[in-house]
Amino acid sequence: MRAVTDGRLELTEEVRRHLDLCLDCRACESACPSGVQYGKLIEPFRLHMARVAPAAHRLSWMQRLMLFHATPFAGRMRALLLPVRWMQRLGVDRFLERISLPRFLPRSLREMHEMLPRLKPHYGRLPEILPAEGRRRARVALFTGCAADAFFPETNWNTARVLQKNGCEVWVPRGQVCCGALHYHAAQEESAQRFAQANCEVFDDSSVDAIIVNAAGCGAMLKDYGHCFPTPGLAATRSGALAFPTRMLATVWPKKVRDISEFLIELGPVKPQHPLPLRAVYHDACHLCHAQQIRRQPRELLEMIPGLELVPLHETEICCGAAGSYNLTEPEMAERLGRRKVKNIQEANVQAVFAGNVGCLLQIGRYLRKQGSRVWAAHPIDALWASYSGDMPKLT
Repeated sequence: MRAVTDGRLELTEEVRRHLDLCLDCRACESACPSGVQYGKLIEPFRLHMARVAPAAHRLSWMQRLMLFHATPFAGRMRALLLPVRWMQRLGVDRFLERISLPRFLPRSLREMHEMLPRLKPHYGRLPEILPAEGRRRARVALFTGCAADAFFPETNWNTARVLQKNGCEVWVPRGQVCCGALHYHAAQEESAQRFAQANCEVFDDSSVDAIIVNAAGCGAMLKDYGHCFPTPGLAATRSGALAFPTRMLATVWPKKVRDISEFLIELGPVKPQHPLPLRAVYHDACHLCHAQQIRRQPRELLEMIPGLELVPLHETEICCGAAGSYNLTEPEMAERLGRRKVKNIQEANVQAVFAGNVGCLLQIGRYLRKQGSRVWAAHPIDALWASYSGDMPKLT
């Protein structure tokens, strides 16, 4: 990257391909003895590449439509997935699988179809305020996200209920939007900035003790707003159209954005009571363990659950291949990583795998289904709520 910017290396297709193949998993940051923050280098450089030498699209028009004009909008995704929910509920999807209809779809549509998990009913919209149970210990804002809300709405509900159980008043701000990660990683800078600006305005409330996130990719992006859209100018575009609240980027975001596991361990979690008799592994989502350096806290929450046996996962910190939109832009490499991850899960002989990121759960679930496995892929908070409530999951 330095050689390209210094003019010593031409930005050829070979050079671009080398950089495009990077997962941006940031495992190199964990491994680097000098502490080089590679994630803070690769993303701005991709923006530079997009400006000086735009590349040909590697996504189909349908994939671009879904990725940038549907997925980042929670309401649109709920509407688009409603027919899928009904098809799954009525068993139509299983019938179509039996007659092998999906294999005749174009590759891009077939890949999107394979990613779909078994969808739970959607709650619609969380109340704006959910009161704390017992003595109030904190007041928090909940970031509900877009893809996570669409594919795993039960996790947002469970996150809110776990926070209530732990004495938190939960504020779910109206007007919050996608974190902007999908657009930023795809070098669509101005779209990402618009999302970030909206979130800065919506969450600008000094009375909250923390802004809670349950998706690793979103958490890493939110915590990095100050770097992605730095002062001075506060991420104003070249046209000067955008201006971010200085206080939010400079002080509030770095201190207040917390992953749910990180926050609960800091707060001191209420001990769950109901046994969850499962042998399970925990997969380290890249943007949780490498980007945010959060490893211990999710494991501590899972180890509190009576009856749950947490065993080590081989290569737990190696990317599963989801990596934002990487499983669409580089499907062959993503598949190799996905199959490798599922092989390690199956060799652990477990009934459940937990991960703190929506992309990981979609990717791991996809390749578990391909193997005909009945391993439950879920967020650690789903297991914690089951142990709090006694509402045990149906492992189908």
